[in-house]
Amino acid sequence: MSLRSTAKRWTYLVHRWLGIGGCLLMLLWFVSGMVMLFIGYPKLTPGERLAALPVLGDAHGLLGLSALPATVQAEPEGVALTTLRGEPAYVVRSGSRVGAWSAQTGQALLPVSAQRAEASAAQFAGGQAFVGAMRVDEDRWTHSRALDAHRPLYRVEVGGAQPGDVYVSSHTGEVVLDAPRVQQRWNYVGAWLHWLYFLRMQSVDPVWTWVVIVLSALCTMAAVSGIVVGVWRWRFRGHYRTGAKTPYVEPWMRWHHLIGLVAAVFVFTWIFSGLMSMNPLGVFSSARGAIDVARYRGDVVALDGALAEPAALLSAVDDARFTPVEIQWRRIGGELFAVLLDGKGDSRIVSSAEGGLRVLQHLPAGWLQQKARAMSDAPMRAFAVQHAADAYFYPRAPEAMNGAAVRRFPVAVADFGDAEATRVYLDLATGDPLLTMGHRERVGRWLFYFLHSWDLPAMLRFNAARLAVLLLLSVAGTALCGTAVVIGYRRLRMKLRRRRR
Repeated sequence: MSLRSTAKRWTYLVHRWLGIGGCLLMLLWFVSGMVMLFIGYPKLTPGERLAALPVLGDAHGLLGLSALPATVQAEPEGVALTTLRGEPAYVVRSGSRVGAWSAQTGQALLPVSAQRAEASAAQFAGGQAFVGAMRVDEDRWTHSRALDAHRPLYRVEVGGAQPGDVYVSSHTGEVVLDAPRVQQRWNYVGAWLHWLYFLRMQSVDPVWTWVVIVLSALCTMAAVSGIVVGVWRWRFRGHYRTGAKTPYVEPWMRWHHLIGLVAAVFVFTWIFSGLMSMNPLGVFSSARGAIDVARYRGDVVALDGALAEPAALLSAVDDARFTPVEIQWRRIGGELFAVLLDGKGDSRIVSSAEGGLRVLQHLPAGWLQQKARAMSDAPMRAFAVQHAADAYFYPRAPEAMNGAAVRRFPVAVADFGDAEATRVYLDLATGDPLLTMGHRERVGRWLFYFLHSWDLPAMLRFNAARLAVLLLLSVAGTALCGTAVVIGYRRLRMKLRRRRR
């Protein structure tokens, strides 16, 4: 047998048996993927969190930042004045830890009780919270690493306009996740099924990770071999004895071949990009940390004066059209300023000025450019203010996997001349680095996000047409995998019958 004949035979065998082994899984991926176009995995977006907070009222009598412990004052960029358990409080985030202090007494708040969690959940949901908050470390809806600092969590069942479960931090009492009942039900045939979360035991689960990677790789091989076999079997010139271009007479095989010729490329790109979403072996992670955020933040500054007093900050932005619900402090280049946010996500920046406070809507671009140079030892090659989405920085709908990421405009874009050609998108409303990308991350953007969800800004502008095309092709992919399931079942049944004989 020639090498060509051997290669051809093995291609047929690979497609046959990998197809039989993975057809049902790929069918489930397509069905759940269609659900995920409209219903995402439960998450709490920044907009939802802010919209549920009450307006910060009269701040007279509230303690300033100087009342917090010295260890907290060393990291003011992790401090926020918000409302917890119905009272004004400081929430402090430091690395993987989170804590809360009363803004009225300066005392650390005690760990949250079940009753407190139920009160927080009721306030957030705007409806009844049922008694019996359950303490959970992790369940099917709380795999996100962003929740690690708040574990264990309280799961509280709530009523209201969207009945479901609300998850409350046991350290601060703030709501960190909401999972409406309708969203949960759809997720069982959506994201939970799509990501095989029934196999995932914890937020960091190497076994689950490698199971998904291996299954995706095998299904990718099945799709590639299917494309090759489908092309081989099609008569581009002439016909088979039946007069058809395809050799298959049996209906299921015939339809599998015809649908495969139309949809196999899309099946391959979606299965392959799903594999890329797992970032196998860290191929889409930069080899080294090119950006030093600590140096960008600068040295510790003294927390005194009007900038550290809530009453002075609220007085500075006293405007009937802007009603803050939260105050966050930031430090950039050793300079302290405050960011005030309202329930709609709008913001104001308050910084020190000669003789008082100055209110801005955005940080000055020239000032931010000078501070951003400290991020890297490499020279800054370009700096610009961007007012519209590009191929890497763009907003997504809440149901999308990255729908909770902050993507607002204008945004400053800094390009550095390091080995990774690192690009950093800086929020002009807070100074925060919102997205950092090197060569590898940019490649990953195209091989995962683009191939998987067609999320170029130009496509997202015509979202209804984009969804219609994705649905149509997903139906074709479902039909291809569905015919494969039938063919695989019949072949296995035939094999079993032969063995019994």
